[in-house]
Order: sequence, then structure tokens, then C-alpha cells
Amino acid sequence: MERHYMEEALFEADQAGLIGEVPIGAVIVHGDQIVGRGHNLREHGNDATMHAEVRAIEEACATLHSWRLEDCQLYVTIEPCLMCSGAIINSRIPVVYYGARDPKAGAVDSLYETLTDSRLNHRVTVYEGLMAKSAGERMVSFFQAARKRQKAEKKARKAAQRAERVEK
Repeated sequence: MERHYMEEALFEADQAGLIGEVPIGAVIVHGDQIVGRGHNLREHGNDATMHAEVRAIEEACATLHSWRLEDCQLYVTIEPCLMCSGAIINSRIPVVYYGARDPKAGAVDSLYETLTDSRLNHRVTVYEGLMAKSAGERMVSFFQAARKRQKAEKKARKAAQRAERVEK
């Protein structure tokens, strides 16, 4: 069943990628039902908090009419960042499954161990690596394409500047 929910999170990641957002997706499950979904929308919303996990938490809280998501599980394609880890703790989600690690911003295992820190008022059971290859490949492809686009844009700008100098 875990694979099914991670496939739903990967679907959300694909939705983000289709609109040029970093392809991260999340779903929250209560019982056997998805009660919250989200994918990154930072660029479209011009809002730094529009991460997949936060959006899924907001929807789950609205669906369940509670800020306490104590009987839920979060499935997210990439290791949550510090902000999202804080939202997970504050919403009392007890179980998190994530796909690939995020060595630059991961706050679950990579840079910090926020969700399992005994100094905090809530600890989370974490399962790492669920469909990690699929999640990681989406990120690698996205950033390769972004670098390729940036390189082409830079080349086009330089060509336009050369043409402009020739015209003068």
C-alpha cells in the first residue's frame, strides 16, 4: 500500500514539473484515504512557503477539520526541508515516508535530524527510500533541463549584445 501512496506523491511531483516548479509532491493519508495533496508552487505563487508538504498539510487540516493530524501518514518524494519538518512536527503527523534524500536542504537525515530530535515535543517515525530512484530521477532531470535552459538563454543574450554592437 505504501507504494501506491508514494506513486500518488510522484504524480503530484509530475504536476509541479509540468508547470516548471521543482518536482516535489506529497500526499497525506488518513485511514486508507488521501486527505491532502500538494506539489511545489513557490514560483507560481511567489510564496516561499508553498512547498508540497505544507500544501498537503493545509488541505488535510481543512479536510479533517483539525490542525492535529495524529492518525495520518505523510508521503513525500524528497526529504523534507527545515520549514516542512517544522510543519510536520506542529501538525503532529506521526509517520513520514520519503523517497530521495536532499543533501542541500534535507532536515530529516541529511543536514539535520529534526523529526527524530528528542528535545522536541513530538517525534516522527521516518521511513526513507520509498521509490527513491523515481523521485531522485525527477529532480536530476529537472535541474539538468534548467541548467541547459540557462545556458541557452545566456548564449542568446550574448548573441543579441553582439548584434546590437554591430548595428551601432
